[in-house]
Amino acid sequence: MFAVVRVRGEVNMRKELKDTLKMLRLNRINHCVLLRKDPAIEGMIRKSKDFITWGEIDDKTLEKLLSERGRLTGDKKLDAKQTKTILAKIKKAKNLKEIEDLKPVFRMSPPRKGYGHIKLPYPKGALGYRGEKINDLLKSMM
Repeated sequence: MFAVVRVRGEVNMRKELKDTLKMLRLNRINHCVLLRKDPAIEGMIRKSKDFITWGEIDDKTLEKLLSERGRLTGDKKLDAKQTKTILAKIKKAKNLKEIEDLKPVFRMSPPRKGYGHIKLPYPKGALGYRGEKINDLLKSMM
């Protein structure tokens, strides 16, 4: 499962990229979504690689993300019991749309100590594929 975070805004962005980010539900900077590994999803991610960063999220970070930033409809926080049940549903579900009560977007804070350069790819900056290092970024944003 991928965790995808939007890093850059939409100034001077082509309309097709705006549409792609809208389909990924990344409407604002510092929003995070969880996406399954799928060829169509990976194509949309590659298309918008200059505005987002992504990588594989581990179970520990996913649980912390749900408990701290997960929201139910009506902007209600998750308690410990709901976090465990939703975590089990996420692991079983083929599509995250099957989880009805959970909002699909996690609204994150800017990372502590910053992104680095937001115009450069990952090893030197914030954009592009991070792999397992996305977990460190998400922890600094919670």
